[in-house]
Amino acid sequence: MQENNFLENKYDVLIIGAGLAGLYAAMNIPKEKNVLVVCKDIPWECNTFYAQGGMVTALNEADIPSHVEDTMAAGSYHNKKEAVEILSQTSLETTKDIIDRGMEFDTDEDGNILYTKEAAHSIERIIHAGGDATGRYMHYFMMVQNKHMLQKNTLVYDLLIDQGRCYGVKATVNYEPTTIYADDVIIASGGIGSLYEYNTNSRTVSADIHGICVEKGIALADMEFMQFHPTVFVDTPYARKLLLTEALRGEGAHVVDEDGRRFLFDYDARGELASRDIVSRGIFDYRRKTGKQAYLDFSMFEAEWFEHRFPNITRTFGTLGYHFPKDRAPISPAFHYANGGIECDTNGAISGMKGLYVIGEAACTGVHGANRLASNSLLEGVVFAKRVVTHLLAKETEEIEIPTFEKDYGNILHKENDEIYKQKLRQVMWDDIGIIRTTQGLLEAKNLIYDMKNHDIGRLLQLRLNTASAIVDAALSRTESLGSHYIES
Repeated sequence: MQENNFLENKYDVLIIGAGLAGLYAAMNIPKEKNVLVVCKDIPWECNTFYAQGGMVTALNEADIPSHVEDTMAAGSYHNKKEAVEILSQTSLETTKDIIDRGMEFDTDEDGNILYTKEAAHSIERIIHAGGDATGRYMHYFMMVQNKHMLQKNTLVYDLLIDQGRCYGVKATVNYEPTTIYADDVIIASGGIGSLYEYNTNSRTVSADIHGICVEKGIALADMEFMQFHPTVFVDTPYARKLLLTEALRGEGAHVVDEDGRRFLFDYDARGELASRDIVSRGIFDYRRKTGKQAYLDFSMFEAEWFEHRFPNITRTFGTLGYHFPKDRAPISPAFHYANGGIECDTNGAISGMKGLYVIGEAACTGVHGANRLASNSLLEGVVFAKRVVTHLLAKETEEIEIPTFEKDYGNILHKENDEIYKQKLRQVMWDDIGIIRTTQGLLEAKNLIYDMKNHDIGRLLQLRLNTASAIVDAALSRTESLGSHYIES
């Protein structure tokens, strides 16, 4: 295959990922700049598109201390407080900016924005759009607003790094090997969901960039803190399972067993409104101990109100034969969100690396700590996208001479048995590096991952295994339970 390797493929800024963080970063870069946004598949195949519940915003200056405390408490105080304060303070600016640009959130009859409450929030401060389709609406809005080139079917499989500077990436564009150069590269590639058998993530979110960082010696942080969403419909053949948004419980839905008993109060006085790690473990433990199925019960809602508030869920589950709110839905926890990621500062800058930044779920600013507070993820995406762009635009311009990089694309992305190993990895991650962990299980997972690395495998599986190794090593290093890392022995 001939390489498309010429300096016409040179940009001021390359953004890897076309979810909320990547698109909001692009929206804030002047159109005079030469910017390329790339995504692995079609642009709307990303986690943003599947985000249901909403986006947190501090209600006003007076609400900031409360939002900060709720975020810190949910994160088991493992968060970096400075990052959390920046998140909440900046929300006043970014939410206003998004609304001023024309984004329409749900309002009452008088045009006042509606706020809802989700688990571990002390007040209603979550705004939403399309009832339960906030991510979809925000993503479409930002796609329309984007004034820069957006290139789909672009799979990044290496970073061009030389002596502490990033000069671009190696990628396949429509399956053709291509080198893309840039003065600055912003990673906005999302989390690691496809590593797990049960997950709520887009099929494109498979930890490739994290794996490259492991290879390049770029630090990952807090990788033991993987968040599992408590209420997911997993009875589907697809890897991405159907999320039942936390907003359902925020509005009053109950988690019950097959006898109608609200068993979560056995685990926490807040019942369904405890933080996600507690609710997930409660459901997982109760099912394991009793053998009973868990359900989400909506029977307390009026049908007309439910369909208006949760139209997407009503429609999706209607096609599966469920009639909400009359029917209850069987639920299981599933992997949902990576609290950890590529370590960076509050401007998205990666220590010891020029020209390389990270934002959104791919990043670890320390804002989430040991467990993310519900609906802080969309807010994190826009706040730190805004900050990274402000940082980039304030930098002094420098002449960058691009070194010669190895042009041989010797890496075969996929090999014959990769799919078998990939499925094995997803099972291991779910069984041994999931909601409840044991030292023995983690050590067995570590050995299995090491064994798979020594087989004849493709580049992309190698990157997945790099990331899986980082998660296992982080989990083994933390011998005490904290937040979403729960270890029994």
